[in-house]
Amino acid sequence: MTRGRPPQDRIYARLTDAIGDLNSRLGGLPTPSEAEGIWADLWHQEAHHSTAIEGNTLVLNQVRKLLDQGLAVGAKELREYMEVQGYADAAQWVYQQARDPGGRGDDTLVTMNEVREAHYRAMTPVWGVAPHPDASDKESPGKFREHDIRSFPGGMTPPSWVDVGPQMQDWLDFVVTIPTDTSRPLPELLADLHNRFERIHPFLDGNGRTGRLVLNLVLIRLGYPPAIIFKRDRAKYLKAMDRADGGDFGPLAELIARSVTDNLHRFVVPAVAGPARLVPLASLASETVSVVALRAAAERGRLRADKQADGTWRSSKKWVDEYLASRHKRSSTKRSETDVVAQSRPSP
Repeated sequence: MTRGRPPQDRIYARLTDAIGDLNSRLGGLPTPSEAEGIWADLWHQEAHHSTAIEGNTLVLNQVRKLLDQGLAVGAKELREYMEVQGYADAAQWVYQQARDPGGRGDDTLVTMNEVREAHYRAMTPVWGVAPHPDASDKESPGKFREHDIRSFPGGMTPPSWVDVGPQMQDWLDFVVTIPTDTSRPLPELLADLHNRFERIHPFLDGNGRTGRLVLNLVLIRLGYPPAIIFKRDRAKYLKAMDRADGGDFGPLAELIARSVTDNLHRFVVPAVAGPARLVPLASLASETVSVVALRAAAERGRLRADKQADGTWRSSKKWVDEYLASRHKRSSTKRSETDVVAQSRPSP
């Protein structure tokens, strides 16, 4: 059988299964105060990649230095540092607001004030050093645009600025329906939500960053990890947005589903599972050993693991550590045997 990309329904099912497992076995998504390290890693990654999609050139190590130590490493324009700092502050606020809303007292996924606040936090630092050249005093961070915007390269034209307020209210009315809408898979509803926001383009600048922040606010309130669109996927993301402009939400939904599932396996599950709990191999891969290597070791019986009814393998951090230690021991033994053979050979 020829291997290829899995169909979208399988990608959606993997996300559903992973979230079900998180909720049933690991107690759901932890709050930022419960697992600060998880959220810090996500915060760094999101600030880096979301601003890079918009053209920021800071590399991940420079982002970490800036956010963790306040160091502006590298000869970059001040604007670039402020873009990252603003986005990171907004992302941190989104994560905290989503999980610990401070007594909101309702199940609303997002409010108009939160949309404005996300934009305000993301854009204020950069606006202070490089404001939009066409902005009036009424179009500062957190305020809707009062300019019309030209058509995008793909042909989509945002609405006139006078229609932004009513269309944003329509957008909020759509968001309210997502938790109970069973007519489409959740990733496609989220893709629709994100694309509608970007088509409205409510702000003069910073719509892509704000749209991704708001998408993550909704995701976290639904109990999902945030989505991070990596800069390497920029072309794929923009093409998927163009497809969504025409009503085809599948490619964007697939990108979102893959991102959330990957973040769940890379950041959340390893941190909350503990060393002895069985988790999917994808949650145990690292720079030291890939998921492919772990699967091969499990199939050969070298790594203790349980094969599930659906064919997936589960192991634990404890078992992986034992496997890596034994692999290192075997490697050391082979090197020692090679040295003995070399030393036993007569000199020429």
